[in-house]
Formats: sequence, C-alpha cells, structure tokens
Amino acid sequence: MGTGHHHDHSHPHHHHGGEAAPGPLPAAMDPSVPDGELTPEQLSRRGILRRAGLLGAGIAGANVLPGVAAPAVAAASGGSRSNGKLLWLAGDHHIHTQYSSDGMYRVADQVRNGARHGLDWMVITDHGNANHVRIGVEKVNPDIRRARAEFSDSLVFQGLEWNIPGAEHGTVFVHPGAGEVSVLKQFEADYDGGVTGTSGSSPQNEALAIAGLDFLARQVRRRKIKDALMLANHPARRGVDSPHEIRGWRDAQPAIAIGMEGAPGHQAAGIPAPHGPGSARGYYGGAPGADSWPGYPAESYRTWGGFDWMTATVGGLWDSLLAEGRPWWITANSDSHVNWGDLSRRPADTDFNTNGHHGDPVYSGGPNLTAGDFWPGQYSRTHVGARNFSYAAVMEGLREGRVWVDHGGLISGLDARLRSGGKSVTLGGMLQIRRGARVELVVDIALANGANWAQFTPVLARVDVIRGAVTGPASDPDTISAPDTRVVESFEVGRSTGSVRLTYDLGRVSSPLYVRLRGTDGNRSRPGLGGTEVDPHGPALDVVGDADPWLDLWFYSNPMWVIPT
Repeated sequence: MGTGHHHDHSHPHHHHGGEAAPGPLPAAMDPSVPDGELTPEQLSRRGILRRAGLLGAGIAGANVLPGVAAPAVAAASGGSRSNGKLLWLAGDHHIHTQYSSDGMYRVADQVRNGARHGLDWMVITDHGNANHVRIGVEKVNPDIRRARAEFSDSLVFQGLEWNIPGAEHGTVFVHPGAGEVSVLKQFEADYDGGVTGTSGSSPQNEALAIAGLDFLARQVRRRKIKDALMLANHPARRGVDSPHEIRGWRDAQPAIAIGMEGAPGHQAAGIPAPHGPGSARGYYGGAPGADSWPGYPAESYRTWGGFDWMTATVGGLWDSLLAEGRPWWITANSDSHVNWGDLSRRPADTDFNTNGHHGDPVYSGGPNLTAGDFWPGQYSRTHVGARNFSYAAVMEGLREGRVWVDHGGLISGLDARLRSGGKSVTLGGMLQIRRGARVELVVDIALANGANWAQFTPVLARVDVIRGAVTGPASDPDTISAPDTRVVESFEVGRSTGSVRLTYDLGRVSSPLYVRLRGTDGNRSRPGLGGTEVDPHGPALDVVGDADPWLDLWFYSNPMWVIPT
C-alpha cells in the first residue's frame, strides 16, 4: 500500500460459527404493519424513522434519503465491494441495571425505555466486581433472555463493564448463545481489575489487560461464543487510559478491541442546579491522580461540547490513531444508572451484597433532579450500519466502523460517501483508487424534522469536514497529536426540516488520507485547541455546574480512508 499505511492489516476476518439466518425486519421498520398494530415502543421508533425519511424503501437503502441513489458500500476488510444494503440501527452499549451496586432499574425497564426512545439494540453492562462475578453474571441472564422475548424488536446483548487492568472501564459484550454466561463469568473472574486487584497503573497490569483480550479471542476461535467486542468507556475522564495502552489493545486484538466512547454518558449531570445536578457533563470534573498518564493536559479532564477530549480535539489523540491508519471507532452512550427526572428510587430494604442485585424500584414521590443520566436513547445514540437485523450484523457494523453518533436528536439520518469513478465507500470504509484520481465526498443529511425528547426541534447550524494525512505508524506509542489534520471545509446549514446534500471535492489524491464529519447546533463554539488554522469553530469546554446538554448539540461520524495505489 505504500507509505506504511496499515489500515487493511487491522481487519482480520472474524468467523461467527454458523450464524443463524437473520429474522424479518422489526415491525416498526416494516411498512406493511399498520400503525394501529404497533406497541407504544414500536410506534415511537417508527416516528423517528419517518422523520429521517427511512420508512419503507428508504430503510433498506443504506440510510438513503428521498431521491438519493444507494451507494455501493465497501466492507472494511480489504476494501472489498458489497451489494448488500444497510439498515442503520440505533443503539447503546453502556447500560446499567439493578445488578450494579450503583444502578437501580430492571433490565426490562431499560430495554422498554430504550425502545421507546428509538433504540434497536442495547447492551446490559453491569459493573465488574467480586459480587457481580459471584452472583450477578448468572442472575441477570434470565432477565436478559426474558427481555429478548418480550421486546422482539430489540436486540439485547449481555455484557459487563470491565475494570480494565491498569486503566479505566470498558464495555465487553458477546454474541448471545449457550456460552455467554460462562465466558463472561470466567473473563471477569480472571481479568477484571476490580476482582483481581490489578487496577493500578503498572506494566504487569497492562499485560493482564492484553491477556484478557486474548482470552476473548480464544473463546471465539474455539466457538465457545460466536463473537466478542470491547470498547473503552469514558477514556479521558481520569487520564488513566494512556495512549500506548489504547494502541496496545488495538494491536493485540484488532477484531475485539475496536474503539472508545467518543462521548461519555452521564450527560444530564451538567444541567444547572436547582433543575439538575449542577455537576460536570459526563462527570468529567476531576483532575490527574496517581495512576494518570502524565502527558495529558489539564483540559483533557473535561468534556468539550459533551464529547471526550480525545475525540473533540481536531488533530488530537483520536486523529493521531487515524493518521497511523488504525481503525479506532467512536460511540456515544447513556451510561444509565439513575435517570434525571425519574419518579422511582431503590427500595429501603434493598440488600445488594446478599442478593447480588437491588430490589425492584419503587415510587419516590417526586422527580429526581439530582440524577445525572438519561434513559438509553433519550439523548445519546450510536447509529450502526448493519447488513440485516441481527446480533451478528450489529457487531460486524461496529467492528467495521459503520457508525455515526448524535446528541439530542440534532439530525435524524446521515449517509456519507467517498466516491471516485464507479467506486464508493461509506463510514469506516477504505476507498482504493489509482494514484492521482479525483475523489469526492457526498453527504446527505436528514435534519431533525421534529421535536426531540426535550420538546424542541434542533437546528443544524454547521457541518465540518475534517481531513488528515495518513503518515504511518508513529515512532512513539504515546503520541497524542496529528499535526496534518484540520477542518478543511465548513457548510453553513441553519435548518431544522427536510434534508440537505453537501459535497466536497478532495481533488486529485496522491497520498493516503482520511476524512471525518462533525456537525453542531452552533450554540457554543470556540477555536479548537490547535488554533483557528486547524479548527476555527470547534466545541467549547464544558463549564462544571453550567453545561445544559440540550443547549449544545453535536454529531460526529467515524472516518473514511482514501488509499492511492
């Protein structure tokens, strides 16, 4: 490939051991099912699809907006062409229940509300700890299986929130099947930092994290489970996910360790008191500690427009990985524990230590305005381009980077493509071209087209195109900058209804590059940390105690690459 670009080396084929044929479309997506036959959750999802222009023919057309032809979609592995069309399925891979010591809700509560807020897939990720591995992994599974049966339009994965040895937290989840409980239980017992006492920063603990990823890969190879994925959660919150650890996870098991939360959960924490907690968005309100990597600046311990510093900084840590040609994807999730405005609480007689879970929630007598979370899908959504409606297809879409994320329903649909000649790729894809060929970026956006859960219709003010050169592996595994990455085009939109098409001419491309997208409501912007020449109108640092998330909305996409040969 020249120039040392390693993108195609990071997508090994991942076999799933005889995946069953996918089922039919969910009722909300099937236009032959009348509205009157839908449950409230299904009807809510259908409304979101209608606003995006995706119901009926559109939903099977790779998130195609009305009047837009479906592109050919490149699979991430090797840039191969596929005639398959995509379903864009909204989800959340970071959700807690009463099986977490600091959680509260039943599995069914989270799944029901996630479905009501438009989600198609969800991952239950209760905290790893000695009590959870002793009781919780097994006890939550029947609840998850009941939710799968009760909410047939929802894909419900079982996972856990891993205390990564030597680092922060991460989502680990597996494809449903006979081995899901035993594999998760053994993984937690042997490789969870909280269970094994290995959370501190040390080379030995970092090696144990790699061993945990290796364990998951072995279970897939041996067909104990069909698939497994890991994503780093709130990676910059405490500064303990060092750059070399992130690179190490990806290099060790690129089919397992695939990305990070580009935006953390706990977004309601920034709502000012007395109407909210008056805390930090994402609970990013700390400072460096004993285990923090010393190279992180002070501003990395805050969110920027609700997004993690690693993601929000143009030319920052995320871009340093992309500039090496490493596919490392972003997501956005609720991290739902206890939700703002909810009317329930834990019962007074709950006994988590004995039972492995809290008692079922009870009526509290009034809304909880000190909680920092939203229901799954209420504010944050991760949209995955899946080839069909199945667990395997969602995991494949995540692994291949076909993902865009939004806050507050800023937009309702996104179709981004790089094209040259007769070839085209979408998010996460790699467009292989003849050196010097002209390349064009085409972006179709379905605007909000209706009120969000705060009962207003967001306006998309601006869309930024971010472009970076691919320069090959960095000599220093703790690199946190990509000096060749910058905003190269900004489109002023200023609309909330209908759809828009944006095009950007990359010119004749002779060297490897990538592009990614970002959009905003324009309420809070400032020059990025790299200066106005790099990012003239980036997100602003979120103020602790005064960061209403509904007044600062953004969307981000995963990148696409261009590889001249």
